[in-house]
This record gives sequence, C-alpha cells and structure tokens, in this order.
Amino acid sequence: MALNSPLLPNGMPVPFENEMFILSRDGVEFEIDKIPTAPGGKIKAKGTIYLSNVRMLFVAKKPVGDFRAFDMPLLYVHDEKFNQPIFFCNNISGLVEPVVPEDQHRALYSPHSFKILFKEGGCGTFVPLFFNLIASVKQYNQHVTNTSSNDHTPRVDPLQANQPPVDEMMRHAYVDPSDPTRIYLQQPNLDSQLRRRTYHSQPAENSI
Repeated sequence: MALNSPLLPNGMPVPFENEMFILSRDGVEFEIDKIPTAPGGKIKAKGTIYLSNVRMLFVAKKPVGDFRAFDMPLLYVHDEKFNQPIFFCNNISGLVEPVVPEDQHRALYSPHSFKILFKEGGCGTFVPLFFNLIASVKQYNQHVTNTSSNDHTPRVDPLQANQPPVDEMMRHAYVDPSDPTRIYLQQPNLDSQLRRRTYHSQPAENSI
C-alpha cells in the first residue's frame, strides 16, 4: 500500500506508466487500520474508489486529519471477501500487504485490514469486476502468489507484474442499473508527463 498517493487537481490519481483505469465508484465508506497518524491507528472516511489494472485506490471526499488517499496494489491484496450482512450494507473486506521501503525490513510491516462499504446504491457492477480482476492478477502471477498457502508476502514490484486482459474483461462486464459505478470505456484525459514510474509513497506536500 501507499498512503496519500499523489492526486491530480480534479481528485483523480496520478497514473503510473502503462496504467489503465477501469472504473470509479463514488459513495463508498472506506475503513483501514494501522495508519500511524490516526487515533488508534484506524481511519474511516467517505469518498471514491478507483480501480485500475495495477491497483485499487481510495480518495477521501474530505481529508481525515492528514489522511486523504490510500493506494493498494492488486498483487498485494489477499483474503478478499464479499459480505452481505442482514442489518448493514454490503461490503468487501480483505488484507493488503504494505509496500516496504528498500531500506526497511519486511518483518517490521504487517498487513493492513480494509473494508469497502457500499453506502449508496447497489454493487452488482463493481463486485464482479473487482473479483475477476483480482483473480486474473493472481492467475497471471501464480509463481508469486502460490509460494505457500499461508505466505502472502509479495516478492515482486507490483508495476512489473504481468497484467490481466482488462479490455476483454470490460467488454463482458455486467452493468447493474442500481450500481453508480462509472466504467471507463475511454481513458480519462491525463497528462502523460505526470505519470509515475515507481511505487514509493510520497509525502502529502509533494502531491500534485
């Protein structure tokens, strides 16, 4: 993961080279733990989820303290689950491994627990695309994810991982009329010169 990834003035994430945005979904509530600057280490915020062929990124509608965005490489997500509680809204929960700085020891970093709650409208478009994409990423990178049944430690740069067949996936996507998810049939107009080349997090003051 990467905390407070750079954003464009319109709130869109600054893309990586060869990154393709698949969808965005407004009206979600995002929960994440083990945030050092948050009281008790936990954050709960409302905003927008962006999904690409590389990552999933939450952008808060309003910053919570110094928290405004959270970036999760798809290759680093595991134990994902779709939950349909009786008395609460549908949600996706899971774990995501941190992107560890090169000069740090991985044993010092444990997974974050996250939850995406669908507060406004259905999720029949978002959920199938999300799980199909995660499954495709894991299939294309089987040599990484199948080290053992209990070992979820990422071993490659998420930007160097083999990419799933996004175009085919989007062509066959089911569109749920009750789901306000926005599917990008064409890529947003983003300045290619702003594209990022590494997955290291950046301080908020360096964001665009």
